[in-house]
Amino acid sequence: MTESLYQRLVAEGDDPEAPERVRVEHRGDRAVVTLHEPDRLNVLSAPLVRQLRRALTTLDDDPQVRAVVVTGADPGFSAGGDLKMMSAITERRADPAPEGVADVWRWIRREFGGVARLIATSDTIFIAALNGAAAGVGLAWALTCDLAIAGDRAVIVPAFGRLGLLPEVGTSWALTRRLGYQGALAYYLRGEPIDAHTAQRLGLVHEVVAHDQLLAAADDWCSRVAAMPAHATAMAKPLLRAAADASWHEAMALEEFAEPVCFSTAAFADNVRTMLAGHRDPPRRPD
Repeated sequence: MTESLYQRLVAEGDDPEAPERVRVEHRGDRAVVTLHEPDRLNVLSAPLVRQLRRALTTLDDDPQVRAVVVTGADPGFSAGGDLKMMSAITERRADPAPEGVADVWRWIRREFGGVARLIATSDTIFIAALNGAAAGVGLAWALTCDLAIAGDRAVIVPAFGRLGLLPEVGTSWALTRRLGYQGALAYYLRGEPIDAHTAQRLGLVHEVVAHDQLLAAADDWCSRVAAMPAHATAMAKPLLRAAADASWHEAMALEEFAEPVCFSTAAFADNVRTMLAGHRDPPRRPD
């Protein structure tokens, strides 16, 4: 039986001899995941994609990890899809394989989409730290994260239109919610790089900091996550994501069902006792 393109890409990505393309640094209740092929601006080769998916799955399964920072090795975050991989796909366009383009669909859905779905559906908070150019699926992953912050050297590159492609892997959803329909279409038609401060003004990133302060700023957000009870952030994430597409009545119902769970936690009880104790002993007036 002939090996499909999808099977070949998976085998290439899982090759034990493949170079390390993703680095993971554990820092207690948080981790930093770095896309690491700087010579090619961290393009999404099969090894990088498969290694990233395994790394994020392992971190998501670790109950001690509350937040994960995703960044790139300088000078870029990710240039997006691997042109070598794209070339292999186009060369097979006339191949009478049994599944035809469904073979390409499988890679997009399971691998590119698999990373995006993991980020979106995990209870862990994911923070994209954009250190340089972000394009294509790499940008899609960043926009899927729960927070996106940027260094002042970051550039958002809407390259898919120039390649004859469409917004991909959740990008259409993210852009229309941040920019509206007309803004998203203008973004697509212009295809022009967007600097970090413009991206912040448009709502594509939450915060812009000096390049050399990027990971420190991301770590500050991790500390905010760690300072809250674990159940609070784990429950707030799916609630807020669902509310983004819900009507007012639906959002109210989601909140009403979720809130009683929080009342039953030890963290809530401890915080209430602490606050009540503080009210019983008001601070003295200075003499």
